[in-house]
Amino acid sequence: MKLIVQIPCFNEEKTLPLVIHSIPKAIDGIDIIETLVIDDGSSDKTSLIARELGVDYIIRHTQNKGLATSFADGIHKALQMGADIIVNTDADNQYPQQDIPKLIQPILDGKADIVIADRQTSTIAHFSKIKKGFQRLGSAAVRFFSGTKVPDAVSGFRAYSREAAMSLNIITDFSYAIETIVQASYKRLGITSVAVKTNPPTRKSRLFKNMFQHMRMSGTTLLRVYTMYQPFRVFLLVGSTLFFLGLVVGIRFIYFSFIGESAGHIQSLIFSAILIVIGFQVIMTGIVADLEGINRKLLEHTLKRIKRVELKESFSPEVEEQDENIQENHRTQNHTYLVN
Repeated sequence: MKLIVQIPCFNEEKTLPLVIHSIPKAIDGIDIIETLVIDDGSSDKTSLIARELGVDYIIRHTQNKGLATSFADGIHKALQMGADIIVNTDADNQYPQQDIPKLIQPILDGKADIVIADRQTSTIAHFSKIKKGFQRLGSAAVRFFSGTKVPDAVSGFRAYSREAAMSLNIITDFSYAIETIVQASYKRLGITSVAVKTNPPTRKSRLFKNMFQHMRMSGTTLLRVYTMYQPFRVFLLVGSTLFFLGLVVGIRFIYFSFIGESAGHIQSLIFSAILIVIGFQVIMTGIVADLEGINRKLLEHTLKRIKRVELKESFSPEVEEQDENIQENHRTQNHTYLVN
């Protein structure tokens, strides 16, 4: 059983050694532990430091492509290298790497496909009350739209089984955190959480400039991914709302017509007709989008099969459902991959 710990990095030469040195060297149930650094166009010595630290695999972007792309590239490379479990952690040493055994245990026990660390944000001393409130609100929104019970939706300290990693497809540019939860929920992957404590902060976040930007971009990501998987529900809600408002305005016009005062309210009739027509069109668009969703599912299924061909894995139903095809463990020399 091989575990690969992937670490997306952007100018992390100072904190990367803290992360690498704190990764456990041995874990019960794991035969091989390897590390993978994704250098996202760093201008410092991140890649050089990673090589000196003995990191097993290094992917280097020629320019900064963002956290979501770095995460996706890391997942792809980890699968190529035969990972049975992939742990994603941050390079700023926010997360306690000594908790990796606890993080992956539900996967080893066959109880989950994805495990997300719960930082217990309400107890983090350096988080302001406003930030804690927004964290609770954001996680609650993700739970509502995804139907999961994840308490810390934006935590980047996560473990993925091989089957889960092969099933997920990152489409956003901002962050993978919310998108993977929503995708996993609608793909019927088991998600659970384990509580962890965080390390003291080493720097400010580089993912966003302020909390409001984070809320806006996270909200946009959540809406996009939810609409992708539940298009008819979204369009039906919007279309029905417009249709209902049109009916209300139309009933108002009928009322004034009944009492003989319709002459001054002809605008209401026009407005009502516009709302009803637009509402009906939005609902029809939802039906078309729902039908397109069938094509998306077929494409995702095809993409997964392509991944299996690329990774030379079996197509048997048992492998598809139970993730029983464990790759032969292998170790290679340190490599640096240049990604254009």
